[in-house]
Amino acid sequence: MLLEAGMKKKGSVAERVWQMAEPLAGQLGLVLWDVQFVKEGAQWYLRVFIDKDEGVGIDDCVDMTHALSPVLDQEDPIPQEYMLEVSSPGLNRKLTRPQHFQALLGAPVLVKLIRPLEDGRRELSGELTGFTPPGSFEIQLDEETSVSFEKKECVSVTVMDEDF
Repeated sequence: MLLEAGMKKKGSVAERVWQMAEPLAGQLGLVLWDVQFVKEGAQWYLRVFIDKDEGVGIDDCVDMTHALSPVLDQEDPIPQEYMLEVSSPGLNRKLTRPQHFQALLGAPVLVKLIRPLEDGRRELSGELTGFTPPGSFEIQLDEETSVSFEKKECVSVTVMDEDF
């Protein structure tokens, strides 16, 4: 799988790797959940999160690593050294993309805010009841109270239940 000329430098590393990894995941019967390129200390990590209905096992992670590594070596979208990690997003997965919010409407979520609310709270939990692209969402806190947020106001939005 080759990228078209000039495509290598467009978009973030995570976006470029997503374009390479998504079709590979599909060929393996997997869904690409997320791609993150982060620096922790002196080391860079390329984290590729995969999913499937029956749950992800170690063999799925190995298969995805073996499929993706040669493509990354050939395309060389990352100029610095990095560690590749392929894993499941886990039970308490973070919602980072519009399709995550749309797919998990009705799920219980924990919202961690960048800035506290007027009452000082930085964390709220409730049911994800609405999503409007590109990044507005609503959670129902209790029978009477719902709150709307922009994704950019949040440190994270995480699923709290394993039954999704």
